[in-house]
Amino acid sequence: MRRRTFCSLAASLSLTPRAFADTRIRVAMIGTAHGHAASKIRALRKLPDYDFVGICRPDDDEPRDGEVFQGIRWLSLDEILNDRSIQLVAVETRYARNLGYAEKAVQAGKFVHLDKPPGSNLARLRALFAEASRQKLVVQLGYQWRYHTAMQAAIEAARKGWLGDVYLMRASIDKLLGPEERHELAQFKGGLLFEEGCHLIDRAVDLFGKPTKATGFLRHDGEAADGLADNCLAVLEYEKAMVEITMSAFQAHGSLYRFLELSGTNGRALVQPYAPPFRLAVDLKNAAGPYKAGEQQLRLPEPQGPVYGPDFMEMAHIIRDGAKPSYSPEHDLIVQETLLRVCGMG
Repeated sequence: MRRRTFCSLAASLSLTPRAFADTRIRVAMIGTAHGHAASKIRALRKLPDYDFVGICRPDDDEPRDGEVFQGIRWLSLDEILNDRSIQLVAVETRYARNLGYAEKAVQAGKFVHLDKPPGSNLARLRALFAEASRQKLVVQLGYQWRYHTAMQAAIEAARKGWLGDVYLMRASIDKLLGPEERHELAQFKGGLLFEEGCHLIDRAVDLFGKPTKATGFLRHDGEAADGLADNCLAVLEYEKAMVEITMSAFQAHGSLYRFLELSGTNGRALVQPYAPPFRLAVDLKNAAGPYKAGEQQLRLPEPQGPVYGPDFMEMAHIIRDGAKPSYSPEHDLIVQETLLRVCGMG
């Protein structure tokens, strides 16, 4: 599964304003409760390719107050779905209902950016992709690190054989959860693994494909009496490789220690932390590709523009030019099937 690098993608897309305002893509958002919603509002309002029309808050339990909503036009669901000039809908509702709103948007003839994880019903997700394909539309999933340059470089080193025969991927994604977020995630058997593990399963599938076996270990070790799976491990098995993904909900500085490590017979590549500045450590027995033998610390370029800009830049290219998405529905279905399996929800 070869992917375009961010640099090649950025070279093919424009970050400069279009010559005519009416060439901008009209986009609206459904929902405000997802943890990525605020950043995506900022991205869509900033990117010159888009005309951000407004937001629908279809459910009363989703946020409406805050700096990010200043100057926003509030729309009804029907206003978004029935407006043929709106080409793209970003779905940022709670996990339990995001798939339903994505279905409504596709049925209305819209391209969709659907935030992760895409519900908990694999059959409905498969049907959503099928309906989008029938209408020549694209459903783009919002996995966070698809355009992370350090992760891309590590995966490239593995894919091109520079690390030798890759036998192990290890990754961690700790996150300190507050009471409200714990309460929402406790509705799902997979808990924190359901919410955060999907990102790293997406990276594993990008490199290795579909696992031959996927096992999840779901523990509740926190003090809160909410039953949340808050200390989790996912193990993916392949013919000649293993993937280990760990996460907990009570590491006070968890984001500083998140890592992704790929080990092969010629060495390893380590990304840590995930946040900018993007750093990659490579340690090779023998020089390979652009890397010398021995240890080396690299700082990689960061995507230009707002957070989540690369996702929406690619979507603009898809809508305008009929470009092929970097990630296929088949890839996304493997990720979701694997996620639900390790969460005991499949």
